[in-house]
Amino acid sequence: MSDAAGDRATPAAGGVLWRQDADQVLVAVVHRPRYEDWTLPKGKLHPGEHPLIAATREVQEETGAQVEVGRRLSSAEYRFGADAVKRVSYWAMRYRGGEHVAGDEVDQLRWATVAEATQQLSYPVDRGVLADFARLPSATRTLLLLRHARAGKRSQFCGDDRLRPLDKAGRRQAREAVPVLAAFNPRRVLAADRVRCEQSLQPLADHLGLRVLSVPALSDEAYADDPDAGLAEVRHLSQQPGTTVICSQGETIPALLEQLGAPPGGPYPARKGSLWALSVAERGVIAADYYPQLSG
Repeated sequence: MSDAAGDRATPAAGGVLWRQDADQVLVAVVHRPRYEDWTLPKGKLHPGEHPLIAATREVQEETGAQVEVGRRLSSAEYRFGADAVKRVSYWAMRYRGGEHVAGDEVDQLRWATVAEATQQLSYPVDRGVLADFARLPSATRTLLLLRHARAGKRSQFCGDDRLRPLDKAGRRQAREAVPVLAAFNPRRVLAADRVRCEQSLQPLADHLGLRVLSVPALSDEAYADDPDAGLAEVRHLSQQPGTTVICSQGETIPALLEQLGAPPGGPYPARKGSLWALSVAERGVIAADYYPQLSG
């Protein structure tokens, strides 16, 4: 498919919804009576909607499931209609609860093994996304590394730089980041001991009913002085069950990614307000997804 066609593609998003059943992983496939097909849950983005939020919304609407977002999967691009193109972004999503209710758009949901679902799916592009899901472990822990939001210029702040707060744009970034960060279902919220780092996560902590805990070892200055201590802290947090989110700074985050051996192997950008989502298995970091911005 040509780049020109891709540039005109209608954006959509969806997920591979999965759950553990004894010793096997089951994934959800849905039936659409309008098309008489079996597919992965997905749908078009609303105007200004972040793709990840669209993906969780569409999966919930079509399956009734509450989910925990994991790693980003391969996207699918295909033609529909006479000459229209749709590009669908996908994520792995762990099932947390909820029940499917049959409707006009989706009248059946089936839980199946990956092999069974591969046979059931109607389209090669869906089977390709499912194969990408299956190539890595599904039961991973998630470590989110957030760079603090905008906080003005250091040269224009009088006083101890540790106390420099977010500016107006940064406070808006922090608020707008909440839905994306919350989709990963964080259990722990931590920040380097800088006001701008703590403020970047306070809206999320308020939303989740959690406290922002301090990790002094992960400020730029502390990490430069003792990188082993900072790395040990992150390795410990990455072994905890569920999702941990840490807010740090622009020199520490790329250094951590390098030390953790995060794919694809660098260089690792870390613009203000951006996010790295790391999927951690027993053998270490197996996937690293970069989100340059957390609003639509």
